[in-house]
Amino acid sequence: MHNLPNYMTVGRLLSLPVLVAMMLINTEWAAWTALGIYTAGCLTDWLDGYIARKYKMESAFGKFLDPVADKIFIATVLLTLLANDNLPWWGSIPVIVILSREFLVSGLREFFGPKNVQFPVSNLAKWKTTAQMFSLGFLIMGDWGEKVFPPNWEMGYGLLTIATILTLMTGWTYMKEGIKHLDE
Repeated sequence: MHNLPNYMTVGRLLSLPVLVAMMLINTEWAAWTALGIYTAGCLTDWLDGYIARKYKMESAFGKFLDPVADKIFIATVLLTLLANDNLPWWGSIPVIVILSREFLVSGLREFFGPKNVQFPVSNLAKWKTTAQMFSLGFLIMGDWGEKVFPPNWEMGYGLLTIATILTLMTGWTYMKEGIKHLDE
């Protein structure tokens, strides 16, 4: 349990209160601070797994906590974007789709775990995560992002739309795989 990858995962969770506070403060410095914290969270999402595999630091605790931390991190950012009006009312649709898919996949893994059925992460799911992470970065910046990158909103919404489509596609793939194993 006591290794660098696990500390990084726990750190990602511990950063959430500060990230949320910065997202809710409507100032330029807070937006940039939120983006920095968010970016660090996204990088540690990748880096903790890389370090764990490369240096043989994988642990049962890490295998459990990392995916949970990832879902909590993304869900918190999505819900905060809705709360601070960085997403319009229709932005709740992608949020519902993304969160529903995360619950579905987690439920499938939980249900089929005792049966030794694996649901490995697909390449399409990795693209989904990438589009989702970049979109949320743009959306965290909101109007402040327009000052340095005028199509900030368009990039954020566009990538969120792509992430939502990929979310539906990967969710459907996982669902089909789960249904296939119900008969076993």
